[in-house]
Amino acid sequence: MNLLLEVLWLLVTTIYFCLEAFVKLFAPVKRKSVRGETVLVTGAGHGIGRLTAYEFAKRQSKLVLWDINKHGIEETAEECRKLGAEAYAFVVDCSKREKIYSAAEKTTKEFLPAMMSINHGHIVTVASACGLSTLPFLVSYCSSKFAAVGFHKTLTQELAALGKDGIKTSCLCPVIVNTGFVKNPSQRLLPLLEPEHVANTLMEGILTNQKMIIVPPILNVLLMLERLLPERAIAGVSRLFEVKFDVAVGCKDKGKQVGTLSIVISYTKSNS
Repeated sequence: MNLLLEVLWLLVTTIYFCLEAFVKLFAPVKRKSVRGETVLVTGAGHGIGRLTAYEFAKRQSKLVLWDINKHGIEETAEECRKLGAEAYAFVVDCSKREKIYSAAEKTTKEFLPAMMSINHGHIVTVASACGLSTLPFLVSYCSSKFAAVGFHKTLTQELAALGKDGIKTSCLCPVIVNTGFVKNPSQRLLPLLEPEHVANTLMEGILTNQKMIIVPPILNVLLMLERLLPERAIAGVSRLFEVKFDVAVGCKDKGKQVGTLSIVISYTKSNS
């Protein structure tokens, strides 16, 4: 097939896929069952990880729970058992590769290779809206979340290229969640997200095999505007939303802090 025919065929299929997606907006979505499925939840000792574990427990999944906090992970496991689920807690520091391998030997032994051998499973990457857009004074955090989103997208493409369509992937990208990660957060036009709402939305996305789970959905519009509008117009939109939180700015010399300033910042300006 020559290039011209390929382009024409691409146009035809693109129109068809767009119409198909439009129809699906109004069609009831079939939810899959996770009853009896083995589910590994990292960071399950607190926050969204813990609440997500509870959602799986309510659906009678078999839970393998990891967290660096022994007390927190045991509390989560106990609550999951009260909900009628089989739950196993492991203290794992996910920043250390050898700890992950050691824990894997006690639990599922293999993750992705085992999924690929049976062409079944679901991999969820927890990222952030900061992996799609940025905030000042969060360079390291935003960079790590962009990496998480990139991991999700690359893995999704790789599984598709290998024909492993039975393995689903999802990536969670919420705006600021009220978990205490940042101090005194506020947003003018968007409410702060509660962890329970994020966990429920994540569960719905998993059950319906959503690729990108962006919370709240209006963020999709803002991301599109960010790609279409001039830079100064984007700055104006940022000021309109006025995302704020406290941040400490300082420098160190030979281990001693020589200056620090507590400020409140938004996308485009800072106020003392």
